[in-house]
Amino acid sequence: MTSTASTRDEPGYRVLNPATGEVVETFPTATDEQVQEALAAAQAAFESWRETPIEARAKVVARIGELFTERADKLAAIITEEMGKPLSEAKGEAEFCTDIFRYFAEEGPGLAADTEIKTFAGGRAVVQKLPVGPLLGIMPWNYPYYQVARFAAPNLMLGNTVILKHAESCPRSALAIQEIMDDAGLPKGAYVNVFASHAQIADIIADPRIQGVSLTGSERAGAIIGELAGKNLKKAVLELGGSDPFVVLDSPDVRALADTAWETRMENTGQACNSNKRMIVMEDIFDDFVARLTERAKGLTPGNPAEGAEGTFAPLSSRAAAEGLAAQVRDAVEKGATLHAGGELSDGDAAYFSPAVLTGVTPEMRAYKEELFGPVAVVYKVGSDEDALRLANDTPYGLGGSVFSADTARAERVAQRLEVGMANVNLPSAEGAEIPFGGVKRSGFGRELGPLGMDEFVNKRMYFVAD
Repeated sequence: MTSTASTRDEPGYRVLNPATGEVVETFPTATDEQVQEALAAAQAAFESWRETPIEARAKVVARIGELFTERADKLAAIITEEMGKPLSEAKGEAEFCTDIFRYFAEEGPGLAADTEIKTFAGGRAVVQKLPVGPLLGIMPWNYPYYQVARFAAPNLMLGNTVILKHAESCPRSALAIQEIMDDAGLPKGAYVNVFASHAQIADIIADPRIQGVSLTGSERAGAIIGELAGKNLKKAVLELGGSDPFVVLDSPDVRALADTAWETRMENTGQACNSNKRMIVMEDIFDDFVARLTERAKGLTPGNPAEGAEGTFAPLSSRAAAEGLAAQVRDAVEKGATLHAGGELSDGDAAYFSPAVLTGVTPEMRAYKEELFGPVAVVYKVGSDEDALRLANDTPYGLGGSVFSADTARAERVAQRLEVGMANVNLPSAEGAEIPFGGVKRSGFGRELGPLGMDEFVNKRMYFVAD
């Protein structure tokens, strides 16, 4: 059941178009009875899904992936309206989900295979990878399909079942995913979307049928969910914020590398946890690098994300997000930072914030330690590799990072010492269904995607057969 509304302050699950500030549609929060039905359905489905041969599960998982591409245009239009993602990026996100589901469908049987280990006691010892049961996924709004795919695909392959609580701002995409799961042939209850409240999330985690919880979100949300999981002795995977360094030691083409840095930073309007939020550039090329970023920023004007015209930028996910980012930038400027371009908040209810270039950020400014979740390129000047490394690691986050140099060995020496979960050399970030994703420090713990994606919510059972 849905309803239309026009009040921006309406709470709960709703579609609020950030390009206009209009609430398009609202959805009721689940009742406690519906939550209990979801838990019962997930447990019942687990009893049969776990016994389904993994090759048969793989066929269903592969079909899920195919449907993401077959429906990519429709899926893209949904999230463009829900959270403002440019239409071409939105379609690309849906199609990337196909890669993820295909990867686990093809590689999953091998990744879940028994591993025999050497034993000195005689007999045969094997480590088995078995499903653990129903899991709760709490997913964010910035990548409404991709985030779900990287959690659901490996766990459905393992034989676990999923209860999915999506962001309150993404109800239509949440329902579209549920429809794909159903149409692909998943048993009823193997994947259940629930429009749960925060209080109901706590009840779900406490329920003995739930065996683990995965959250992608903010530090604050991670602390809450981590506490609830620990209190109830449940395994948790937390993928939280990031402030990834983009270290430039040297470059034969400063302009081209600045373009790479800018395009990486502007992807999803800067709303990516592993975006290059801190650009750390050697002093001999710093001015040219900043000049090129400034040129790119000044060449952009607000645009409709559904049209995606060249030379335009999209809104942030919400007016509140845009206002929060504006406050962080304003704090830096008031304390002495230089704003080279952008940084202007649109009037009215829309969520436009013009892409900005900021230098001169110092430790007393909020922008030095806080994550800037939007289109702001913060650039730091350094004079040595050691200074670059020290600054790169001077952050509470540890998600990813990249180092660039024409001398690959030099770049590797710095990259090897980055305190991150994902280090890259001469590439902003390695991406693919086969590449593990996750961080350290306050960026969370656990890994998704790649071989490690099937190694979290699993019973690594020792199985011993005596001679």
